[in-house]
Amino acid sequence: MTTVDLPTPRVADGLDGVPTTAEPQTRKEFSSDQEVRWCPGCGDYAVLAAVQGFLPDLGLRRENIVFISGIGCAARFPYYLDTYGMHSIHGRAPAIATGLATTREDLSDWVGTGDGDALSIGGNHLIHALRRNVNMTILLFNNRIYGLTKGQYSPTSEPGKVTKSTPFGSIDRPLNPISLALGAEGTFVARTIDSDRKHLTAVLSEAARHRGTSLVEIYQNCPIFNDGAFDAVKDPNTRDEAIIGLVHGEPIRFGVGGHLGLIRNRDSGSVEVVEVDDSNVDDVIVHDAYADDPTTAFALSRLTDSGVVRRAPIGIFRQVERPTYDDLSRQQLELAGDAPSLQSLIDGPAAWRVS
Repeated sequence: MTTVDLPTPRVADGLDGVPTTAEPQTRKEFSSDQEVRWCPGCGDYAVLAAVQGFLPDLGLRRENIVFISGIGCAARFPYYLDTYGMHSIHGRAPAIATGLATTREDLSDWVGTGDGDALSIGGNHLIHALRRNVNMTILLFNNRIYGLTKGQYSPTSEPGKVTKSTPFGSIDRPLNPISLALGAEGTFVARTIDSDRKHLTAVLSEAARHRGTSLVEIYQNCPIFNDGAFDAVKDPNTRDEAIIGLVHGEPIRFGVGGHLGLIRNRDSGSVEVVEVDDSNVDDVIVHDAYADDPTTAFALSRLTDSGVVRRAPIGIFRQVERPTYDDLSRQQLELAGDAPSLQSLIDGPAAWRVS
């Protein structure tokens, strides 16, 4: 078997190579003249406002930012941002963004997608973008329903979910987007909430600067077809007990007064929630988002309820440095030098004649 040593990749900021501007920018400059049209109360409004608000802070030229979307409510994002963009094909946004990242290092590539678009027809494209570690930022809006097509169950809908396409309740087991991303060796995997502007902005800013594929799952409420799906992590009366906050370098404790924490079960190796006291305080897991081994991050992702969401980890699960597909492909082309002509390839030693 013949193998070739790949060039040593550079480890760089995800925005390296993208032209910057010295002029200060404002949210207004990143807002298009298109009327924003989602249902009243849709969580997409909050996400759009957050994105329009922090894009100026990146200091990039608007013409070097591109948003690619598939099909669905979230796919309207390119219309509402005064950047380049493309409303593309159902589930294929990561594939198109891969082509852009490979051929245009001067672009900051973003993908806007929903749980149906990304995890159903687009599941294969999402997995391979993650494993290749292409330099793009994927915003996965998860409302656990098909909203644009009026309320069918989606790959993240809970078992027993009654919808127009499952009148007797869904019999599918839902996908966990974070577990899927970590299983595909995603180098930046995070979760945030549409209604938490501060947290959302902080996570998206980190994702934009990560060199490689950044996947950010956004819990996003659909007030028409799946209202209240994330009430537990949004309601002021329950969120302290429901949100397991992940902060790198900090013990994972939550609940009122931090009375709950996560420890490793010595028998099963899984992560479990316990009441923290003097007997186990030293056993509480300290979150390490930079750990190369994704085992603990995956265990954390399994704490998300597969049914009605009552408790969920929120924050950056994993943030590690790996070679990116687009950087390696460009370096390989440089090493290859001038490409041979098509005719020389046809006439080469791998050709044969049929007589």
